[in-house]
Amino acid sequence: MIKILVDSASDVDLQEAEGAGVYLIPISVRFGDEEYQDGINLTHREFFEKLIESDELPQTSQINEAAFAEKFEFLTADGSDVIAITLSSGLSGTYNSAVRAAKNFNGVYAVDSLNACIGERILLQYAMRLVKEGVLSATEIVAELDKSKHKIQLLAVLDTLQYLRKGGRISSVAAFAGELLSIKPVVSVVGGEVRLAGKAMGSKKGNNLLTQLVDKCGGIDFSMPYALGYSGLSDAYLQKYLRDSEKLWKDNTDSVPAYMIGSTIGTHVGPGAIAVAFFAK
Repeated sequence: MIKILVDSASDVDLQEAEGAGVYLIPISVRFGDEEYQDGINLTHREFFEKLIESDELPQTSQINEAAFAEKFEFLTADGSDVIAITLSSGLSGTYNSAVRAAKNFNGVYAVDSLNACIGERILLQYAMRLVKEGVLSATEIVAELDKSKHKIQLLAVLDTLQYLRKGGRISSVAAFAGELLSIKPVVSVVGGEVRLAGKAMGSKKGNNLLTQLVDKCGGIDFSMPYALGYSGLSDAYLQKYLRDSEKLWKDNTDSVPAYMIGSTIGTHVGPGAIAVAFFAK
């Protein structure tokens, strides 16, 4: 039997994980003196309610080796193989913790998604498909994931620069100027790290730039998992993007799966962001 473990940076919560037959290991989120387990005792909606009310950014903590070892011991007790899919090693030390813990177990493998949120989620969904097909061994699935993950594209339009400023990612002057000019930065994940892909004046131009970048990446492979994501308490920006980018979807799919972004990435992008993740053709 092959079991899949994923961290909560994928924005999969405990209820969804249990329903899908995968196992969740949470990242810790701290608001002042209060610490929560992402996706377990802190929902994505509760996170954004707290984020909007808070003057300071919350702190997220990487998952340590001991937490992985405890999960691996439980999951391998019946002789199962385990594939652990983690947040990009370029964004967190979580993957390295999983690798160190896995060395003490037979049949346990750690996969660096080189991604986060819906980018990590679609790699998880591909892993679930491969396990369900029952053709490949655990080592063969890991090899396929390590090969295919380089085709994943994660692109996002941010509504505000203020959370990047609070996190020290950009200067206060740049954030203030961006807000005055209604600049919407478009970011992507490249080689496991977040990069600025472009800037647009206003949300419509930001949406158009996002669609252009999807085409520039080679287009969406609709035979593979894909997803949209949004941050904050409303999906209004996401619905607007779907209308603006109708040509991407209308002839290729009947529905576009969309998910609320959680705390790991939500801390840095704030509310009002929209994202698209897909395997490029």
